[in-house]
Parts: sequence; structure tokens; C-alpha cells
Amino acid sequence: RDYYASRGLGDVYKRQDLHRPYVDNIILVSSKGEKMIREKDLIDVWFDSGAMPYAQLHYPFEHQADIDEHRRFPADFIAEGVDQTRGWFFTLHAIATMAFDSVAFKNIISNGLVLDAKGNKMSKRLGNAVDPFTTIEQFGSDPLRWYMITNSQPWDNLKFDIAGVDEVKRKFFGTLYNTYGFFALYANVDHFHYAEAEIAISERPEIDRWILSLLNSLIKEVTEAYEKYEPTRAGRAIQDFVIENLSNWYVRLSRKRYWGGEYSTDKISAYQTLYTCLETVALLAAPIAPFYMEQLFTDLNKVSGHYKSSVHLAQFPTANESLINTQLEERMQLAQQISSMVLGLRRKVQIRVRQPLSKLMIPLLNEDMKHQLEAVKHIILSEVNVKAIEYITDTSGVLIKKIKPNFKTLGPKYGKYMKQISAAIAGMNQNDIFQFEKKGEFQLQFDDETLTLGLEDVEILSEDIPGWLVANEGKVTVALDINITKELKEEGIAREFINRIQNLRKESNFDVTDKIRLYIGKHAQINEAVENFSTYIASQVLAESVNLTDTIDTNAKEVEIDDMTTYIKIEKV
Repeated sequence: RDYYASRGLGDVYKRQDLHRPYVDNIILVSSKGEKMIREKDLIDVWFDSGAMPYAQLHYPFEHQADIDEHRRFPADFIAEGVDQTRGWFFTLHAIATMAFDSVAFKNIISNGLVLDAKGNKMSKRLGNAVDPFTTIEQFGSDPLRWYMITNSQPWDNLKFDIAGVDEVKRKFFGTLYNTYGFFALYANVDHFHYAEAEIAISERPEIDRWILSLLNSLIKEVTEAYEKYEPTRAGRAIQDFVIENLSNWYVRLSRKRYWGGEYSTDKISAYQTLYTCLETVALLAAPIAPFYMEQLFTDLNKVSGHYKSSVHLAQFPTANESLINTQLEERMQLAQQISSMVLGLRRKVQIRVRQPLSKLMIPLLNEDMKHQLEAVKHIILSEVNVKAIEYITDTSGVLIKKIKPNFKTLGPKYGKYMKQISAAIAGMNQNDIFQFEKKGEFQLQFDDETLTLGLEDVEILSEDIPGWLVANEGKVTVALDINITKELKEEGIAREFINRIQNLRKESNFDVTDKIRLYIGKHAQINEAVENFSTYIASQVLAESVNLTDTIDTNAKEVEIDDMTTYIKIEKV
């Protein structure tokens, strides 16, 4: 085209048709002066792509040993769309078989199609096509990639919903960003550079040993998933660890360890543990989110100097089996489950978590369950803001439970016995239900055949008792005392004030270490609570004094607590 255009013959170029049969009238001349015409015997054009493993190495003229001795052939892994089954996939194997009596690749991910949110094929005509460049500009390439990989397995069709990308950006990347931000804030205050000697695992508190155990279990799971070419499972495991365990549990329960106080062994352990988690997450997630994890990894190592190069050049983590404690993981999972159930009961009757309650009852299925609960009792009580846990071994007369069959699981297993099983379940008494929960199974005898039911085959419900709320999930039952005494009410008011004061500190751009004087406007509904819990309030908000006052100047902030309005004012000391 450029040749014709340079000679003012652009129109001539446009009139040329180089398809058959016109191309057969064109004769070229080689460098040796020999006539060159179109080759009339052509192999399928897919041969070019199928010959790629050898053509890319200029085989057999170069790198012959790499192919013949199977050093760079067959490929460990390839990926392409499912529409390439007849084209590239087949031709690769066909040529490899004919030429080398070998397969062309060892592993393959055959990508599914990207559909719209309703499962329809995307097209400009229908107006449901998503511009990838606009999406990347709006959300970033890593959130887009993470969404696509964790939403469904690569070989499945993906129903693409832009709201899902936004959710991934907020929930996963936002949570990880906030977790790092929290760590960096306090690490900078304490000048933590990871220069101290590693705190021995035996000297670390249980919460640190738990998250490190879970982290090493995560390394094993993610490594296995990557090696089996299951990036979806790997991404979901990393995401669950960051959101549910690292942020929502470990950081939240350890938050006070980073605040103020001496630079103690416990505080150093907290910094080292959280740093290790963040650095390891960056290494594990780098194959899916290369840019974000590179930034996180670089920011951490600018200070610690653990690694001098990119996250993508660092060795992939290997699990330390000695740090994995399955019993510790199980009892912490039990604490998380019970806490979630109790918080659900609070929401049911709209009792805020800042309002303390007196007691939680938990039926014990065995002695081991009691040992597990005792080890995490303080965590549960703190998390759900309850004063005490009472264990009960006999639920008769205390809790009333109902049981009904789960036909979805029973049908495929015992279809012909459904009527008999339903009748047997309906006839179970409270002791039968308790033994079922305790053992995890229940045996029924029909026509000389023994049928074993699991807990997944039934649904067990607990009835509320006066003054209590009851919840049941799997083998675990909890009963929450929702009666609020005067003292509990006052403590709840004090906790509400602490929340409002902490928010005001942030709004006033106070440093986390700044001490304050606190002034609270008098009100009949809160005066006693503030007086009785003034020491507690002061310790939580770094107040040198807590003053109830009749007059508050214009700089005070209006706050609402339990449908009552008053004012608070803080001054930096």
C-alpha cells in the first residue's frame, strides 16, 4: 500500500484483489532470479498454530535437542477458549502425535465464555457488551481479574456483572488496604521495622498462634490449588482468610495490643504476626493480582528489608507444618460460630453489641467440647459482650427442640423409606434429639436394614424460652439471656459514649496517642452512667478527666444516645 501511495497510485492499490483466482496471475522473482508462484497444495491453516511449539524455536534448525529430548516439549500448561477444541487443541496433538508420538501439552484450561449478567451472549447489537478498557479504568485491572477468577471456574461460562467487580474491589481489596493501613499507622508510631529477634511461637499469645496456624494451612491449600490448576479455589481461600479471619477476627480482637502502652514482647509479637500475614498474602495472591500485591509487598519490604526484589521474583511460600495446630483452628472456629450465632440473636431483637448482657447458655455434647470452649471463652465473651457462659449437660426442662427431615439429602439416599423415616423423626423425644446431636448420627431399623442418618439429613430447631433467645446451627446450640439490668444499661450507655468520643477524635484529626479532657452535657438519663463508669470511659478514650457539665460552648458536638440528645466536647491536653 505504501509503495502504491508513494507513487500516487493509491486508487490502483484499492482495486487490487489478491484472493484466488487473481493471485495466480501474479509472478514474483526470487533473489536468485527464479520464478515464484503461489503454492497450490496447502495444508489446513490451523497447521501454523499447531506447529507453534516447534516453530517458535525454529526447530529443527535451532534448539533441536530441546524438542527431541523433551526439555521444552511438551508444554506443561496451555489455555485457550473452548471454541479452540477443534482448532488449536486438536492440531497441537495431531502434529505432536504424527511427528513425535507424543502429546503436545500436559495440562489445559479451556476457558468458558463471558456472558452478560443474565447469561446471554454479549454483543454490541444487543447493547449488553462490556468494554474491558472502561472497566479497567473504573475499577482497576486487579479487581477485574480477581472477580473473573474467583466468581467461577475458568472452564465455566461466566455471567459477568459489573456490580460484582465493585464488590470485590470494596470487600477484598478494600479490606486488605484497610488492614495494611491499620498496621502501618501503629507500626510507624512505634517505629517497628521488624529489626527485633523473632518472638518464639511458644511465647506468642493464642490469637497469634491461631492466625499463623491458619496462615500455614492457607499456604498448603493455595499451593495445592495452583498446582492442580484451580485458581478459583486458591483465590477464594485467600479472600476468605483476609476478610473473615485476618481482618474481621484477628485484627479486631488484637486492636488494643497496638494502642499505646509499652513496646512489650506482646506488642512486638502482634506486629510480627500481622506483618507475616500481610507479606505472605501478597506472595500467595500475586499470580492473580500482580499489581496490587507488588505494591503491598514493596511497601512492607521498604521498611523491613526482608526482600530486595519484586514479589514476582521471590520464592513462593512453603508451609511450616510445625505451626499448624488443627485443634487450635477448630476451637477458634467454634468461637467464631458461637459469636456469629449470638450476634444474630442480638440483631433479631435489635440489641446493639455495645449493650452488655449477663449470660449465655451452651449445651455440652461432650467433655472435649467443654475444653475447647474454656480455651476460647474469653474471646467469645468479649466478642458478643456477654458477662458469663453457663454450660449445661442436660437440656431437658431448659431447652425445647424440634426436629424435621431434610428431604433434599434423605431422598437420594433412602427414597423408598421416606415415609418410615419421616414418622420415626416425628416420634423423636428430647433425649433422642440430644443424643442425635451429641453423636452426630442416628440409626433406624427397617425391614432388617439399618439406616444411618447424619445431622445433614435433618433440621433441628430450638424454641425460645421466656427471657431468652435460642439459636441452633449444626451441633451447636446457644441460649442468650436478653434481660437488661440497671447496671448493664449504664455500662451500655458508657460504651455508646466511648464510640461517639472516638469518632470525634478522628474528626478532630487527633493523633492516636493524644490525651484529652472530656466534657459531657448533663442529662437525667445518662448522669449516673457517666459517673459510675467515668474511669472506664477515660481509660478507653485517653481522657485525663471526665466532666459532667451544665453548660457546653458552641464547639461542643451534639450526640444522640438511646433516643436522648446531649453534647460532648474534647480538648487536647
